[in-house]
Parts: sequence; structure tokens; C-alpha cells
Amino acid sequence: MRTYVAAKVHGLRVTDKALHYNGSQTIPESVLKASGIRPYEQVHCLNMNNGARWVTYAIPGPEGVCCLNGAAARQGEVGDELIIISYQQADRFPGANVVYCDGNRPARTLRYDPDSE
Repeated sequence: MRTYVAAKVHGLRVTDKALHYNGSQTIPESVLKASGIRPYEQVHCLNMNNGARWVTYAIPGPEGVCCLNGAAARQGEVGDELIIISYQQADRFPGANVVYCDGNRPARTLRYDPDSE
């Protein structure tokens, strides 16, 4: 078994920070649905502004809301651009959903083709 990307979200912008929340990454529900990331699924978060990376889990939030919760609130500032990635284990790459956001809403989607391996 190997670990492959399952879903990737580009262009989320941090709208809020909640240091004293007990953890996780708030992602708009529409973005979760478009990407195939499920609530409470492990995700890797990458901050394009400062290079910070952390692992947490996704929770669905209201349209347009992307909140750094708990200790992750120290990893960025409101307005920072994030990439969110989830992974899957398989014998061969089964493909992956990619969502590009505009205004923290899905704007364009594509699929990484499993035949390109």
C-alpha cells in the first residue's frame, strides 16, 4: 500500500481565528462536498503566506468561512491563503479531486487522472 493524494483544495482564505477552540480546521461545507473531504477527516493544511504546515481534521462551516482553530490559530493570519490536502492508501493511484476556490467557494474543479501514474 502507498499513500496518495485524495483531495486538494487551493485558494481558501483565512477569515477567522479561534485560539481557544479545541482544534480542527473549519472549511466551508460546499468546499468539503466539492472536494470529497468528509467532516472529521484528517487533513494537512499548508499556509502559502508563511510556509507553515500542520495536520488536523476538517469540520464543516458556513459558506465563506475558513477558521484556524486551536493551536492552528498560531499558524496564520486572517487573509492568508491555504492549501488543504487529504490522503488515501491504495495499491495504485485511484485519482484525486482538486478544487480551486474564489471567495472561499468552489470556483473550478478538476480530477487528477489515475491513468497518469
